[in-house]
Amino acid sequence: MLRPVRLSERVERFFARTPTLPPATHTESYALGSREVVLVEPATPYEDERHEWVAWARSLESQGRSLVALVMTHHHPDHVGGAEFLARELGLPLWGHPRARNFGLKLDRELVDGETVVLNGPTNSQWEVLHTPGHASDHLCLLSKEDSTLVVGDMVASVGTILIAPGDGNMIEYLHQLSRLEKLGATLALPAHGDPIENPSRLFRAYIAHRGMREVWIAKAVGMHPGADLDQLVKVAYADTPVEIHPIAKLSLAAHLEKLVVEGQVELRNERYSLTRAPS
Repeated sequence: MLRPVRLSERVERFFARTPTLPPATHTESYALGSREVVLVEPATPYEDERHEWVAWARSLESQGRSLVALVMTHHHPDHVGGAEFLARELGLPLWGHPRARNFGLKLDRELVDGETVVLNGPTNSQWEVLHTPGHASDHLCLLSKEDSTLVVGDMVASVGTILIAPGDGNMIEYLHQLSRLEKLGATLALPAHGDPIENPSRLFRAYIAHRGMREVWIAKAVGMHPGADLDQLVKVAYADTPVEIHPIAKLSLAAHLEKLVVEGQVELRNERYSLTRAPS
């Protein structure tokens, strides 16, 4: 694969190897702006890849472009593994959602929902900040209305899928934010894992439908095995997935069950699950 790849006058793509979940092996970073530029996803913790990442950033400067900041979509290691090193090496500030501080990240600027990042240049670029929690409580997306382009971080991927884990993840919020993104009608999405996505609204709808289908299977599994725990339920609700993936699937299962408990469809007692009413 070639790197970097120029996607438009205002967007360039660069991938680097990161400790991400399979089948993905890399995280995509993006340079946004035609003259003033922000670099999204300072991701890689690996020395050789950091060297390439810095070389990419400096090549942008050699083209007469001005680096403004590093933007973190969220705090997961495969997105911020190089943040402090790259900020220091390039002399750039770190921008992210205020909740990123809860995970030990230092911020020079807080980005909040609804504000606009304005980048000057031959063609000015404006990116609206969207706070999209669900996968992570500090997750951000960036929307260019001029180009109908959406930087989506880990909301969706074109390689693999997206894990929603209990704790910082929240399935109810994740599905709500997918619906919000779908309504934007963007024509291109730039994910952190995999190639750019054309017609992303279609993929957002597919993700929502897939989660709904999985939830039906989970509710049926609970109905067939009242009082079962996560280890028992994952074998039934995720019988269509390889056994070696079940440890990860169990996290997703727990997030779905957490949603069903909040909605009153499932009850949890002593780490065991039962239906409160028959699944529809």
